Amino acid sequence: MSEEFPAVQGGGSLILAWQIRNKKVLVVGGGEVAAGRILNVLNADAKVTVVSPRSGLNPEVAHRIEKGQVTYHDRKFEPSDLDNVDMVLTAIDDPAASTTIWKLCKERKVAANIADVPPECDFYFGSVHRDGPLQIMVSTNGNGPKIASLVRKQIAANLPENIGSAIQKVGRLRRKLRQVAPDVEEGPKRMQWMSKVCEDWSLEDLVEMDEEDMDRLLGFYKPGTVPRFEEVRLGNQVDEFVFDGSFGWWV
Repeated sequence: MSEEFPAVQGGGSLILAWQIRNKKVLVVGGGEVAAGRILNVLNADAKVTVVSPRSGLNPEVAHRIEKGQVTYHDRKFEPSDLDNVDMVLTAIDDPAASTTIWKLCKERKVAANIADVPPECDFYFGSVHRDGPLQIMVSTNGNGPKIASLVRKQIAANLPENIGSAIQKVGRLRRKLRQVAPDVEEGPKRMQWMSKVCEDWSLEDLVEMDEEDMDRLLGFYKPGTVPRFEEVRLGNQVDEFVFDGSFGWWV
């Protein structure tokens, strides 16, 4: 019986999409590594504070400060910087100071990443490919960041064009579907129907789909069918149905 189940492979990380919108993130350092960290958390809509002497700022970090994208303190780290912070990222060329910050974070139970010191990290930054809502992360668990970058580039090179746009359209269609069928008991049917749309329509179809197409397509939800994109675009099938006010759409 045990052969039917996946084998446990220890030594990995639990890769999650960590939602840090409006969370307070402290970045200690202002060099090139800090610049990458700052961009990552800004992309996740975090509220970022940077602590670093101005002499240590690289041009990108200086730009973020000038544009008001981050809160800035022109000095070295102080323990009080950890007050009311949700996450800490350090990127400074001072191992002793980094370890001190790490220990303070442990005392306060604040998640931290100490650049280039894997044992002093609660989480790692992977190599990320971004296309609109699509994010793909490759992690080597701190062993080889350059290898992660190479693997990420190879994966990205093999992705279909416009996949980010297709995902955005699917997201809008899902939100419209929830308005059409909001009841909790509709959940399994909604998932099955959306899965079938994604399987039956090509990425090109999904990219081309507009708001009118979405509204027509939703007319096929109640009977649980998925017409071809051409049928929806031309409206051939929709005209054969009658209006049913129970869903507020053509059914």
